[in-house]
Amino acid sequence: MISVIVPVRDAMPHLEEQLGALAGQQCAEAWEVVVADNGSADQSAAVARLWADRHPQIRWIDASGRRGAPAARNAGVRAATGGLLAFCDADDVVGDGWLTALVAALGHADVAAGIFDFSSLNGRPGGSPIPAAMQQFGFLPAGLSANLAVRRSAFEAVGGFAEDLLVGEDIDLCWRLQLEGYRFVMGSGAVVSKREPAGFKQVFRRASAYGRCGPVLYRRYRPSGARRDLAGAARSWLWLLIQAPRLLTRAGLPAGWARAAGMRTGRLAGSLKERVFFP
Repeated sequence: MISVIVPVRDAMPHLEEQLGALAGQQCAEAWEVVVADNGSADQSAAVARLWADRHPQIRWIDASGRRGAPAARNAGVRAATGGLLAFCDADDVVGDGWLTALVAALGHADVAAGIFDFSSLNGRPGGSPIPAAMQQFGFLPAGLSANLAVRRSAFEAVGGFAEDLLVGEDIDLCWRLQLEGYRFVMGSGAVVSKREPAGFKQVFRRASAYGRCGPVLYRRYRPSGARRDLAGAARSWLWLLIQAPRLLTRAGLPAGWARAAGMRTGRLAGSLKERVFFP
């Protein structure tokens, strides 16, 4: 059996779209969905319970004991029954054949990362799905927990998601698995439509959070071979400076600029906190 773990906290109104996509999966492998509610204050818990009442393959659990998506995912795994585990987010939409593709990928690997469609939910022209995080820091490949699958035995052997990392815990998990000798692959047929934040401030804040996890991962994995890309960082900062005067005149630039600026300022803030230089 493959168990799908969906961490949830205040995920309305998008949760129902994701649950509908999951309920419609056609997979030869037996499967279940565990919705792990991390203390929602909106109607997410009530909606998830309604879906569980209507669909025997969907279950809801209270995962509010410790805040954070990593803790909710770990709680979901503890409640799950499958020997294979899949992870996705409540505000995205899994594609047709998503589960089948992940099961196939785990047929010859221990951890598999799917790919993302960044267009359909964000009002952009269509493009080919791409991996969101294949290789970071000139180090090992990794995927995102919004589209990830792993054998339960491997997941439990390394202790699951690190609950002290609220961002970057998925990269950390993929790296720990590979450093222990487990096999990583990309599941090219496992597509998830990724929903991104709208608005300059929202884009900047999310990117800044991702940026702050970079120095943490670099400090932890530098002894194992993680490296800085100082030339790439310099090019990014130069681009931000050159493009800054055009923010008010070029359509489509603000979101890209906010993403890059958030990432870089987050990395600087994280560097100060972790006492490393990872710009």
